[in-house]
Amino acid sequence: MNKSTKIILPLLLGAAIAIGILIGTKIQGNINRANIESVGLFQPDKLSIITRLIEKDYVDTINKNELIENVIPVILDELDPHSSYIPASEMQDVTEEMRGNFSGIGVQFVMQSDTVVVVDVISGGPSNKLGILAGDRIIQVNKSTVSGIGLKSDSIVSLLRGKKGTTVDVSIERNGFDKLIDYTIERGEIPLFSVDVSYVVKENIGLVKVNRFAETTHKEFVAAISDLSSKGISKLIVDLRGNSGGYLQAVFNMVDEFLPANKMIVYTEGKSRPRYEYRSTDKGIWKDGDVAVLIDEFSASASEIFAGAIQDNDRGLIIGRRSFGKGLVQEQIPFMDGSALRLTVARFYTPSGRSIQKSYKEGNEAYRMDLFNRMRNEEMVNQDSIHLPDSLKYYTSAGRLVFGGGGIMPDFFVPADTLAFNNFYSEIIAKNLLYPFAFKFADQQRSTLNKMDEATQIESYLIEQKVFNQFISHIRKAGIKYSAKEYDESSKLLEKQLYALIARNIIGDKGYYPILFEIDNTVLKAIQLLEKNWSYKEVAQINKK
Repeated sequence: MNKSTKIILPLLLGAAIAIGILIGTKIQGNINRANIESVGLFQPDKLSIITRLIEKDYVDTINKNELIENVIPVILDELDPHSSYIPASEMQDVTEEMRGNFSGIGVQFVMQSDTVVVVDVISGGPSNKLGILAGDRIIQVNKSTVSGIGLKSDSIVSLLRGKKGTTVDVSIERNGFDKLIDYTIERGEIPLFSVDVSYVVKENIGLVKVNRFAETTHKEFVAAISDLSSKGISKLIVDLRGNSGGYLQAVFNMVDEFLPANKMIVYTEGKSRPRYEYRSTDKGIWKDGDVAVLIDEFSASASEIFAGAIQDNDRGLIIGRRSFGKGLVQEQIPFMDGSALRLTVARFYTPSGRSIQKSYKEGNEAYRMDLFNRMRNEEMVNQDSIHLPDSLKYYTSAGRLVFGGGGIMPDFFVPADTLAFNNFYSEIIAKNLLYPFAFKFADQQRSTLNKMDEATQIESYLIEQKVFNQFISHIRKAGIKYSAKEYDESSKLLEKQLYALIARNIIGDKGYYPILFEIDNTVLKAIQLLEKNWSYKEVAQINKK
């Protein structure tokens, strides 16, 4: 609760008490009966009455609109954790996220040594068309210096983004050039990609990692599967870990690619909303191939609808850890000023009847602490720490036992790998030694690395150059001390992260994830199960082993 809200709430409460006294005792004074009736005191809408009384008779001048803007979130916080108010100032960012694009110049950058360094240029975007390159330094924007003056990333973003069709002047410093290179860039629509990466992870197994559900997600997803199919895959891993949800039509369309006709995907129901079922069509492009879905504690909402539909229809394996548990349906009601209310009107239920939503009876603060409590109770590392009552038992279409109670329980539990996160690793991360080293190496070797377009090529080169040994020497000089045991526990993770970060600086996420996933236990488990042709019928046996 911010400071202004803390001031306003007592004012509202005081006004309400004063109104009660006025009604009960018919006190005469400066606020007489005529004044009271003029603000509608005898109407049932107390909130409107209070705000009008404050505006009309309060001792100081107040901004009524600001008062209302501050109070609305407080009211909604009394309902459930996901009803929310979106101010007009934030609606553009929300709309862009859901629509899957924004207007800008089409670069990704980092602040390195107080300088804007381009790390990726979006293919087909305005900067790409003009020849701006990864590794370029943006020194000036609209003739004003942005390098070496302590600007934050948000300030740079606000300078570079703008309406489609408008222009921005940038001056670039590039290795090999003595003078700055000037560009006038016309801003255009820049896609926000939902599919981080899709690649053949092993022989006939493909992997698609989806980071959000937006308007463009289904189109991207189908394109990724079609490309992988052309490379001969017959089994698919869909990675929804960390995916917090988004546009519901996208998830309905995606699930539809996996199910035969007329299978239930999800249904919704609420006090004022009758049951409504979403069912599959017969258009799916992956109705027969094996599928494994990866989830974790940060997979929420649309991700849980996807996993629940696959699981309850016995279509594939769910692997990982219990998902977040967000299964409330929000309806967005726009206001004239550009703001909007997202009001919870129903709940999502999986085909077997499970409510995805976890309990919020203990209040929103306890709800927000749920993930922390799950970690404290060791749920992330020990499946036996999850205790679900028999009342939460449900059965899939084939009669297989699944559990409700909030979130989707995986068919196969994979604990979080916490062994590598020792003091040695934590100190390296806390002192921010990993990324700057990776960026510096990539920047210095860019002319060589730019000739490589596959993660395996880059990783082989880095191993050959003994880059990890260089990094260990670097952290020793920085004063990092460690035992042989700590090194054994963390070195493999650090090495893969280093190579992955260098590759990302050269070819983006298609270099990052394939390297990192080489030691990802959840991905490795999915590969193992798909290679052995495990099916839902054998899940019980899998979990016993």
